[in-house]
Amino acid sequence: ASQLVESGGGSVQAGGSLTLSCKISDDINANIYTGWFRQAPGKEREGVACIRTGGSQLFIGNTFYGPFVGGRFTISQDRPKKVVYLQLTNLKSDDAAMYYCATSGYDGANMRVRDYTNWGTGTQVTVSS
Repeated sequence: ASQLVESGGGSVQAGGSLTLSCKISDDINANIYTGWFRQAPGKEREGVACIRTGGSQLFIGNTFYGPFVGGRFTISQDRPKKVVYLQLTNLKSDDAAMYYCATSGYDGANMRVRDYTNWGTGTQVTVSS
């Protein structure tokens, strides 16, 4: 399994922005989906966004977002660099959490947490009001 290394977390004020990066150690095509998830203390892990990074060329680049995103976040990939980004804008206090990058080899994974089998160690996002 590839190693996933997240970076870019930090502390911002409400309304601020951050860009998270997920560096993938091996072939970015090796997995169907690369996703960003988050988990706040006492809450379940939830899907933030995912992007198709492998499989059929017809679908590579397709993106999906959690219902709470509301157009504030953007997931993207730099394939030569093997990096998946998550741009966070207009951050709210509810967005504070540990953010994880994960990959799935399952074509129907979308943002189902249970279908992601390879996880990074996370990067912390703190939002102050």
